[in-house]
Amino acid sequence: MARYEMLNNVAHKDLRVDTRFGEAFGDAVGMVPAYPTEYAELVREYPIFFQKDSDSGEYRSVVLLGFGRDENLYLQGGRWNAGYVPGHIAKGPFLIGLQEQDVDGELRNEAVISVDLDHPRITTDDGEPVFLPRGGNSPYLEHVTTVLRGIRDGTEGGKAMYQAFAAAGLIQPITLDVKFDDEHGANVTGLLGIDRERLAALDAASLHALHRSGYLEGAYLVMASMHNLRRLIAEKQRRLGLLEVAANAG
Repeated sequence: MARYEMLNNVAHKDLRVDTRFGEAFGDAVGMVPAYPTEYAELVREYPIFFQKDSDSGEYRSVVLLGFGRDENLYLQGGRWNAGYVPGHIAKGPFLIGLQEQDVDGELRNEAVISVDLDHPRITTDDGEPVFLPRGGNSPYLEHVTTVLRGIRDGTEGGKAMYQAFAAAGLIQPITLDVKFDDEHGANVTGLLGIDRERLAALDAASLHALHRSGYLEGAYLVMASMHNLRRLIAEKQRRLGLLEVAANAG
C-alpha cells in the first residue's frame, strides 16, 4: 500500500531511487497510461490506444507494452529496451498535485511533489540521490519534475482532446487478434483507436476546428503509432523462438 509524504529536503535528505527496471519494481505490465504531451516521443516506439472507463465514461490514453496483463516486451533484464521511457514509468515513486498555499498574502493552488515511501524503488543505499548534499534538487529530481509536469498538463489537456475526438465520432473499438506462429497468438480487447476513414470523411469545418485546437496532430500521431505493433509482434516471436530452442535443448 502506498505511503505518500510531501517531498522536502530535510525529512528526505538521504532518499535515493533505484532507476533500474524489472518485475520487482512493478514494470511487468502489459500497458501503462500515456499522455498527449508525450505523444511525439511515444509514436517512435510504442502503439498508442485509448480506453474508456466504464463507470465515469471518461477516456484515457495508454501505450501497449505486451500482449498479456503482465507481459512487458520492452523489458530486457534490468534494461528498458527503448530510447524513451513512458512518463508513467519514468516518474518512479513520485506524484504531483495541488495544495492551497499562502503566497504573498494570497491563497493559491501550488504544485507540490509527493513521494511514496513504500515504493520498491525507494532506497537510502544505492540509486540516484533525490537531493544534493546541501539540499538542492539533484539532476534526477529535476528530470522527474519535468516528467511530472508533462503528466499534469497531459492529464488536463487530454480530457478536452478525447471529448473532441469522441464528439467527431473518431474513437472506435479495436480488437487485436494476432498470430505469432502456428501455435501461439493473442486476442487483446478493450482498446480504442482513431478511425482513419471517419477522420478522412470529416468536413472542412470539423477538420479546421480540430486543427485550430491542436488536436488534429494528436489524432495523426495515434494513427501513426500503429506501425509499432510490428515491433511488438517481432519481439514476441523472438522470445517464443528462444523458448523453443531452450525446450529442444533440454
